[in-house]
Amino acid sequence: MNEPAIYQPEPLLHHRPAPDEALVSSREFLSRMLQRRTVRHFSAEPVADELIENAIRTAASAPSGANQQPWTFVWVRDAELKREIRSAAEAEERRSYEERMSEEWLRALAPLGTDWRKPMLEEAPALIVVFRQAHGLVAEADGETRRIKHYYSEESVGIAVGLLLVSLHLAGLATLTHTPSPMRFLGQLLGRPANERAFVLIPVGYPAADAVVPRIQKKSLAEVLVRR
Repeated sequence: MNEPAIYQPEPLLHHRPAPDEALVSSREFLSRMLQRRTVRHFSAEPVADELIENAIRTAASAPSGANQQPWTFVWVRDAELKREIRSAAEAEERRSYEERMSEEWLRALAPLGTDWRKPMLEEAPALIVVFRQAHGLVAEADGETRRIKHYYSEESVGIAVGLLLVSLHLAGLATLTHTPSPMRFLGQLLGRPANERAFVLIPVGYPAADAVVPRIQKKSLAEVLVRR
């Protein structure tokens, strides 16, 4: 069995901007992020590979429980595979809208204008499917595979997805966080191992010229911040 890793500290590399610079940067970032919207209408315009790669590298820099980095990002561009994903997702979504969702849930969704149809899964030039590694698998010298417990994997992957969305938005790209339920079909279609669970499906691209979004309000700072 492998010996446990030992603690090896190194100096922290940290940039602290001047107070005025920090405020300007903070305000600019807030302004950019307040413009972020969930988009359901995509252009077919291709996206430069490096924008996707940089966003995934940013996501993979996220903090994680015991630094186990329990995530896999599958980048889908193949048109036929996107078509298969759309078909499977719509089948699950249709069942949800027609059978699984309560009247209360449907009322909550009504102002967003959503339904079971998901054309964006084909229209967007890229899909990123984020998988959570429920546990790790390590190949041993004797040919056996050892199972490694992962700590706080859901929280860790959630943070990574947040960074992914921010990076894509700041690159001028639009996204949708889609979580069809159940999502087992994604692991099957994408050939992922049994220890991985689909966490979120994200169409990525530029918004269509005629894209619209629902008129919504975000809670104010006073509603979400508690000062003690």
